[in-house]
Amino acid sequence: MDLWQYERQALGEGHVHICGCDEAGAGPLAGPVYAAAVILPMGADIPGLNDSKKLTEKRREALFPVIQTTALAWSVASISPQEIDETDILTARMRCMQLAIDGLSLPADFALVDGNRDHGRGGGVTTPHRCIVKGDSLSASVAAASILAKVSRDHFMLEMAKEYPQYAFERHKGYGTKLHYERLREYGPSPIHRRSFLKNL
Repeated sequence: MDLWQYERQALGEGHVHICGCDEAGAGPLAGPVYAAAVILPMGADIPGLNDSKKLTEKRREALFPVIQTTALAWSVASISPQEIDETDILTARMRCMQLAIDGLSLPADFALVDGNRDHGRGGGVTTPHRCIVKGDSLSASVAAASILAKVSRDHFMLEMAKEYPQYAFERHKGYGTKLHYERLREYGPSPIHRRSFLKNL
């Protein structure tokens, strides 16, 4: 499968610095949403590059520094649980992706965005872009962004596991597992829980 077709298409349209963009952590009950933007050298060979959800944690961790050193530019951004509660998760995801694009040391003139949405009620992706459904499996730069976003968020949640050991964040990373719900019922929400996600408690 050609992971560079969308990048080549954008180049053919006259764009120069094309970034892939993806987010991680839309679904969890706790923690920020993270997004990453990555500009890769055209045709860069990163063995095993794929959608972060299809890779083992060990493989993602191994690819994380390889992507960072291979990329022409990369950026990671996050939006806090409080801001998610104040807006909505779709707005937070889109704003987070734009923050990541804005954080690139080499300004992107075009973005390949994972998914089929580019805006929420309160914000969206403003850089010229194309939405690609399953982009993290179809575009090398989107796949790279998916790994940086996922690993960065996992690292944050492991730090939070030390701060709030009662929730066992190291085991579920904030997702709504049976264990997580049990701990929430026992201890109530922490400062990093998304209140708007806890209506079923």
